[in-house]
Amino acid sequence: METEEIRRLIALEDAHWWYRERRAILRRELRELGRPGVALDIGAAGGGNTRVLAEAGWDATATDMDESALEMARQRGVPAVRADARALPFGSGSVDLVTAFDVLEHVREDHLVTEEIARVLAPGGHVLIAVPCDMALWSAHDDAVGHVRRYRRESLTIVVEKAGLQVDRVWSWNVLLRPVVKWHRRRSVGSDLSKVPTLLNAGLSAVIRAERYLPVRSLRGVSLFLRARLKR
Repeated sequence: METEEIRRLIALEDAHWWYRERRAILRRELRELGRPGVALDIGAAGGGNTRVLAEAGWDATATDMDESALEMARQRGVPAVRADARALPFGSGSVDLVTAFDVLEHVREDHLVTEEIARVLAPGGHVLIAVPCDMALWSAHDDAVGHVRRYRRESLTIVVEKAGLQVDRVWSWNVLLRPVVKWHRRRSVGSDLSKVPTLLNAGLSAVIRAERYLPVRSLRGVSLFLRARLKR
C-alpha cells in the first residue's frame, strides 16, 4: 500500500465502520485465546489493531514496511519495527500470537509470509488473518491499494496449512453489505478509503454489527477471516 493510502487509513480508522467492527472482531477472538503473551501485528500501518492487542494485555509490537506509517504508530504510543513480512526479524518460537489483517493479498509470495508466521510462533501459538475474498469483486479499489489477489476459502486455507499451521476455522465477513460493495466498486475509479458521512457511517455500522448475531458466516462476503495455530 502506498504511503498516502496508509495516511488516509490512519486518519479514518478510529471512526470508520469497517475498521471499528474489525477491531471488535479482534477483541472477541482475543477473549477466546485466554492468557495474553507476546503478540506481533504484521502490516500494522498506524497500529490500530496493535493498540487493541495492548489494551487486552498483550505485549504487542507493530511491523510494517513503510517507515512513515511506523513513525505515526510510534506517535500513538505503539512499539513499531520496520520489517518485511517475508523475513521477520524475530526469533523462532518467540511469539504467542500473530495478527495479519490485509497483508497476504499484497504479497506475491504469500507462502513466504505464512511460513514466517509459522516460524516465529511458539508451539500452541495462534494466528489471526483477514483478507479480501472473491476475484469477482476485483475493482479499481484493489488496484489502488496494491492488491495482488483476492482469496477463496480454499486458497487461503491451502497457503496457511502448507506452512505447517492447523486451521481452526475460516469465516466470511461483511456478508450483508456485499451487494452494496459490489455495486459501488463496479463504479469506482480508485480506493474506497474516504471519509463516510456521519449518518451513513452509523447505518453501515448497524448493518455490519448485525452479522454478530446472524448465521451468515458460511455465505459469501467481502472479506475472509481465518484463525489457525501451531501444533504443540
